[in-house]
Amino acid sequence: MDNVMLLEDDFSLSEGIKLALQSEEVKITICRSIKEARAALSEADFSLLILDINLPDGNGLELLKSIRQSSRTPVIMLTANDMETDIVTGLELGADDYITKPFSLAVLRARVKAQLRRSMPVQSAMEIDGFRFDFERMEFFKDSRELNLSKTEQKLLKLLVLNRGRTLSRDELLDRIWTDGAEYVDENALSVTVKRLRDKLDGCKKLKTVYGIGYIWEK
Repeated sequence: MDNVMLLEDDFSLSEGIKLALQSEEVKITICRSIKEARAALSEADFSLLILDINLPDGNGLELLKSIRQSSRTPVIMLTANDMETDIVTGLELGADDYITKPFSLAVLRARVKAQLRRSMPVQSAMEIDGFRFDFERMEFFKDSRELNLSKTEQKLLKLLVLNRGRTLSRDELLDRIWTDGAEYVDENALSVTVKRLRDKLDGCKKLKTVYGIGYIWEK
């Protein structure tokens, strides 16, 4: 589970953000002051930090500066009224992204998901269900037989095995596999890629179709 710290002193806004982001995969820890945030950071590890700038007892940018002295945890800054100086300062201090108030919770949710994906630890070599997958070396084996997978098939396989037990929707897979900026990707491309991957994995029964939704690599 990803643990996300939200530093925001506005009660209604912080609760709304928590409601929008929290799920079975994401836990939201709310802090409403710099003091609370420092205490939380000393007690727990976080996958992502969302920091407001103007707090009752200090400045979120100063907190970001101190965080960057010892941590590369992804940070999204919340800025008010599109303040360009705050945005520039935040990025220079090491913020990974920013979003200006007022903002859409759907947009924030998308930005959060993007940062969590980028920070996801990638296990280079995995042995699972009779296969050995090494994504860093791009080497894939069934028992001792090497499998020749295309770049697209490798992307699909990585998403499926790193999310074992979770159904990935067709839309999510299309968005995360074809990230070359193409405006339109034929949905049949995913079906074809899944079929080719399944064939190369000797009809692996762990890779299943969830009809009407997407695909899953069962645990």
